[in-house]
Amino acid sequence: MQHTQLPILGFAALSGTGKTTLLTQLIPVLKEKGLRIGLIKHGHHDFEVDTPGKDSFRLRAAGASPVMIVSSKRRAMITEINPEKEPRLDDQLKAFDQSELDLILVEGFKAERFPKVELHRATLNKPLLYPDDPDIIAIASDVVLEVPDYIVQLDINRPDIIAAFILNQFLGKK
Repeated sequence: MQHTQLPILGFAALSGTGKTTLLTQLIPVLKEKGLRIGLIKHGHHDFEVDTPGKDSFRLRAAGASPVMIVSSKRRAMITEINPEKEPRLDDQLKAFDQSELDLILVEGFKAERFPKVELHRATLNKPLLYPDDPDIIAIASDVVLEVPDYIVQLDINRPDIIAAFILNQFLGKK
């Protein structure tokens, strides 16, 4: 990724595995350890972050793009992608303010080349991604798997252990 100087770690899995659930548990643990975390999530749908009827929605519907909404507590920028095309992670990093971050976590973008933790739940009977993705450095699963030695196995139900892996092995902090 040429548009970042920060470590980027992805979380990749097939739908329904619990990527968002794990990240909502993992982020507070990493923040407790002093890390400033940014996140980029790849959505697969025509999502709306604005509310129909609100001024910002009406201004965007009228053709303004990007539209930035700012208050004393937060900022959001909505940009229409025309022509519609599948987003690339590196392009999104150009628009992502990284100035006060230590780590960028990424949910999705599993076809792109950057380090990833694969999430796997045996009960879903879905195939593992690592055989076709050389960027998977760890698998967080609810069962012990037979995987190559270069892949670290983690417990998907232990965000504290996943955080320790990120801090110690991925980021090299003690």
